[in-house]
Amino acid sequence: MMNHTRSVNPVLFQAFEWHTPSTPPTPHEKFSDSSHWARIKRLLPGLAPLGITAIWLPPGCKANDPCGNGYDCYDLWDLGEFDQKWARSTKWGSREELDAIIQSAKELGIDCIWDAVLNHKTAGDATEVCWAVEVDPDNRCKDTCTPKQIESWLQYDFPGRDRAGMPYSTMKWRAEHFNGTDWDERSKKGAIYKIVDGPVSSNPLSRIAGKIKRDLLGKPGKDWADDVSNIHGNHDYLLFCNIYHKNPEVRQDLLKWGQWMVKDVGVKGFRLDAVQHFSYNFSREWVQHVQRSGPVFIVGEVWTHLTWRILEWLDKVGPTASAYDAPLLCNFSRIGEDVRNGSPNADLRTILRDCLVTVRPDQAVTVVTNHDTQIGQTSFTPMYTPLKPLWYAFILLRKDGYPCVFWGDLYGTQGPHAEPPSCIKGEKKLIPELLRARQLFAHGPQTDYIDDAACIGWTRNDPEKGCAVVLSIAPEDETSTKKMKIGTSGEMWMDLLGDREVCIDNNGEAEFPVSGRQVAVFVKKQELSPLEFDLNCGI
Repeated sequence: MMNHTRSVNPVLFQAFEWHTPSTPPTPHEKFSDSSHWARIKRLLPGLAPLGITAIWLPPGCKANDPCGNGYDCYDLWDLGEFDQKWARSTKWGSREELDAIIQSAKELGIDCIWDAVLNHKTAGDATEVCWAVEVDPDNRCKDTCTPKQIESWLQYDFPGRDRAGMPYSTMKWRAEHFNGTDWDERSKKGAIYKIVDGPVSSNPLSRIAGKIKRDLLGKPGKDWADDVSNIHGNHDYLLFCNIYHKNPEVRQDLLKWGQWMVKDVGVKGFRLDAVQHFSYNFSREWVQHVQRSGPVFIVGEVWTHLTWRILEWLDKVGPTASAYDAPLLCNFSRIGEDVRNGSPNADLRTILRDCLVTVRPDQAVTVVTNHDTQIGQTSFTPMYTPLKPLWYAFILLRKDGYPCVFWGDLYGTQGPHAEPPSCIKGEKKLIPELLRARQLFAHGPQTDYIDDAACIGWTRNDPEKGCAVVLSIAPEDETSTKKMKIGTSGEMWMDLLGDREVCIDNNGEAEFPVSGRQVAVFVKKQELSPLEFDLNCGI
C-alpha cells in the first residue's frame, strides 16, 4: 500500500455526518461564518494536536439543489463557484471557503481527502429522447419489455459554467454518456431503464446485420458494465442517471477531473463512492491516472459484510488502493447487539472474524460508524453506544488498519435521530484520550490476548512508547483482569482512562484490570498534562 500520510500512526477524520447543518454564502457572497467549510476551518487547529492527519471532506460538488449533500451530484467541476441549480455555493460552502480549508490544512500537516461521486449524475437541464428497456429490479440482466423510446433528463449543459465560458471542462453530457436512468418523462413513470442503442432499421434482417457489424468492429451494443458486483444480476445501476464509463468522452473527462482536483484544487486523496456500482477496470485506470503525479490516497466504498466482495475490487484496482473494513464494523455491531440483548453468544474472540484488516491490513480503513450507518440511513447498522469506546480503542491502538473517526462520535449528530457525542466517561472525552494514546503509546510489536469471550487484550511492546489495552463486555458491576507480559519488573503502570495502577512482576507480567463494558489503556506511569479538547469549539 502507498504511504498515505507522513505520520507513523495516521488517523482519518470524517468531517461530516448526514444531517450536518450548513448555511453557505448567498449567491452574491463568497464567505459565511455559518457554512460547514467555515466550521471545519475553525476546527482544524484543534484537530491537529490530537493526531488527526487527514480529513475526509463531503462531496462538495454542485448538487441537485442547494441543500443536497453532494451524493446527488450535478456538476463535478463546480465546487461552489458558479451560479447554477439555484445557488453559487454548494450546501457545504463556496469554492473560496474550500480553498481556505485546504490551505489551512496544508499548513497544519493535514491532508484533505475528497468524496468523489463518479457513478452517476442527476438533475439534467433538459430532456432527451433515447432508446431504453425496462429491467427487473431484482435481476437487472432481465429485460421486462422490448426497446422503446423514452424521454429522460439526460441533457447537462451547465448553464452557470457556460456563462463563464465553460472553464475547466467543455464537455456537455448527453444520452450517449449514460447507460441507465430512473424516469421517463413521457409516461411519467419511474423504473430502472437501461439505455440501449436504437434500432438501425425496422427491418429485422437489417438489425441483425447491424449487430454483426458492431461485433466485428469490437463495438457491442450499449449495456451495463460487465465488471461490477453481481448483486441483482448486475449492480452497475444504483440511482439517477448512470454514467457509461465505456464512452471515450466520459473517460477522458473523469480522468481529467481527478487530475485537476489533485494538481489545481489541492486534495491529497479520494474516497470513491459506490465503487461496486461502476466498472472495476475504470476504477483501476482512474486510480493509476491520479497517482501518476505523486502519492494520492484512495479508499473505495464497497459496503458489504462479505470480505471476498471487497477483495474483488481491491484485486482489480491494485495495491495502491484501500477499502473500508465494513465486515469489522458489522462484527462490532453483532457483538454489541448480543450484549444489549443479553445473548450468551456475545464473544469478543470473534471480533476479527472474516475481516478485511485480517487479510489485507495495509489496505483496510477501519471504522466504527459513518454517515451511511448512522440511524435512519440506508445502511443503518446498530451500534451499542456504551461499547463504542471499546471499538475505538480497537481501531486506534492496534498496529493494523488505517482508523477513521466519525464526526458524529466526536461532535454528535443532528436530524430526526440526533445523538450527543459518544464515548464520554464522567469528565473524560474518551476519543480525544484514545487519539492521544495512539500518538504517544501505540508503538512497537503487538501481542494479542484474544482468548476469552468477555475480556480480551493486547500489548504494544515499544520500551518507552508501549501500552497494554484491555476490553471487557462483562456486566458493568464486574471487574475482569487480563494477564499480559510487558514492561520491566517493578515498573508501575497506570490506566489513562481511569485511576487504576498495576505493578509489573518479576516475570515481566501483570494482571491488568478493567471494569465491565469498559476499556482500560495502561502505560508506564508518568506525568501527562491534562488533555484539553472543547467539543463546542468552532461549532
